[in-house]
Amino acid sequence: MATSEAALSRQIRTQEPVVRQRRFQGVDLSFVVGVVIALGATIAGICATHVGLNYFLQPTGAVIVLGGTLGVILITTPRHSLAHSARRIMNLFKADEVDRDALIEEIISLARIARRGGIIALDSSISKTTNPFLRDALQLAVDGQNREELQAVLETQLRMNERHGDSDAKALEVAGGFAPTIGIIGTVVGLIEVLRQFSNLQAVGSGIGTAFVSTIYGLALANLLLLPAAHRIRARVAENFETQELIIEGLLSIIDCLHPSLIRIRLSSFVRRPKPIAA
Repeated sequence: MATSEAALSRQIRTQEPVVRQRRFQGVDLSFVVGVVIALGATIAGICATHVGLNYFLQPTGAVIVLGGTLGVILITTPRHSLAHSARRIMNLFKADEVDRDALIEEIISLARIARRGGIIALDSSISKTTNPFLRDALQLAVDGQNREELQAVLETQLRMNERHGDSDAKALEVAGGFAPTIGIIGTVVGLIEVLRQFSNLQAVGSGIGTAFVSTIYGLALANLLLLPAAHRIRARVAENFETQELIIEGLLSIIDCLHPSLIRIRLSSFVRRPKPIAA
């Protein structure tokens, strides 16, 4: 039993690259626009103080904050997890929306085919299935896996996908927690340099302002990029979790030979704004 489930899990995992390649085809405009607005508002606020942007371009502070934060990420995140997190961050710029209403209709169509010809009749429909997770699950069902094994494997994969997403988000959250503190380190370094020139009051005034730029770097990196990206990853993982739950529930309903109308009622709870069910 355990060996069979392990084999099925490996079969699903081998399809993961296909999922990523076919799912992300557009640009997530809300994420891109959000990043632009956040950075743009910060720059506009700086400009409103009539302080030149050149004043905020401090190579020393940038090296300390960016290098220190990168070092923290390398220390706290295993190498293989770091590579996965990097891919997850890049995918944030790509659209990952699923039309659940259309997905439910697709499952209903598959249920009608299965009621007429049995599960094996779905073999010709597998290649036409739009959702990769549904396609893989259907393939396992058609291959003759019993209901208990199939449910166990799919739910295990569901939980592992959630854990991987949580791990990727946590890596960014850890970096976001350390970035402001590393910025303070840069500020302290700048203040030490100021104290070396304490006899020159003009240099002291300019140097203090320059020193605190490192704190701005740390706060901006954490609160405008790292932490929002972590929350976005968690939101996507939750969305994907619900979609895959819908698919598992629909497939098990097909295996149980439920009437398509009952399947529609059961799956309608996964839609945020359920449409009225036609009589």
